Amino acid sequence: MKTSITRPRTRLLDTHDVARLLHLMGVPAALQELAGILKEDYLRWPDFDKASRIGAYTDAGVIELMPITDGRHYTFKCVNGHPDNGRYGLPTVMAMGALLDCDTGMIRLLSELTLTTALRTAANSALAARTLARPDSRVMAIIGNGAQSDFQAMAFRALLGIQDLRLYDLDQAASERLQRNLLNAHAFDTPFRIQICDSAAQAIQGADIVSTLTAHQGPAQVLTANMLEPGMHINAVGGDSPGKTELDPAVLPRASVFVEYVPQTREEGEIQQMPADFPVVELWQVLTGVAPGRVGPDQITVFDSVGFALEDYAALRFLRAAAERFGVGSWVDVTSSQDDPRDLFGWWLAQSVHEPEAVRA
Repeated sequence: MKTSITRPRTRLLDTHDVARLLHLMGVPAALQELAGILKEDYLRWPDFDKASRIGAYTDAGVIELMPITDGRHYTFKCVNGHPDNGRYGLPTVMAMGALLDCDTGMIRLLSELTLTTALRTAANSALAARTLARPDSRVMAIIGNGAQSDFQAMAFRALLGIQDLRLYDLDQAASERLQRNLLNAHAFDTPFRIQICDSAAQAIQGADIVSTLTAHQGPAQVLTANMLEPGMHINAVGGDSPGKTELDPAVLPRASVFVEYVPQTREEGEIQQMPADFPVVELWQVLTGVAPGRVGPDQITVFDSVGFALEDYAALRFLRAAAERFGVGSWVDVTSSQDDPRDLFGWWLAQSVHEPEAVRA
């Protein structure tokens, strides 16, 4: 008598599932936990087989594939960036991804990564700032107040205690939306202190940390060299593809520049504007003590962040653990359950016999 084999199933998380996880955990706690997992994975950077993402570019935007593995798990994310998607009622960034076992190739988790990408980008930014910014940083300017800005504000509050925000966007309604969301979130014991500014220069003046989060497709100079102040930390997030930048090139030689993965950032980050030998330090080197980060209170630091696959690997690990802990998500079959795994055709025939008439019709 044949023994029926139970095949492992795949956990599926859609956007509603991830939103539920964030409600159950609380956004500040989720950001802190994710930042901790990110740091764990940065600390074992040499374990990963790394590569720059693969991009398909059009005039409207880009679709990218971001794979990485440590030999135990393989993850990938497929993500787009289309700045004009608002006219279609679509987000600028949408993403999905998976976590697989390397030993079997079994998909353990399929997940939305749209909401999660915003979460992991913010956690990664705050982790870098906690490593590179002055410890006494208290005021943050956010330039570009779109979908990522809420998460950035929450992450910098949760990880660095930032409470004073200066906001600027070409569309003041975006700043007003951000202010409204942050004040209505009630995620912290005391509310943010928020000032909506009339220009980037006004927002940046007196800021300890500056996050640039614009979605403009092409070269821009959101932050110019004359705006720099001693000790400032710049979190440059919006420039993340060839030809897309946010910083005046004159900013970079005046700062110590830190990146995620040099080969990718030289193609996509702010340093694409600089010679190929322009000196930078990878974030993992600072976290592990291989290289220094901030060495003085007047030093200007730049985290030239374009987003790297290791961050999605950490995010998928975070999601899988949280989903198991809270019992969130659904189960789907991505492999057949036949007794003989080689007889896929026979399994398909057996399934078709049992289909309802309406389905077969």
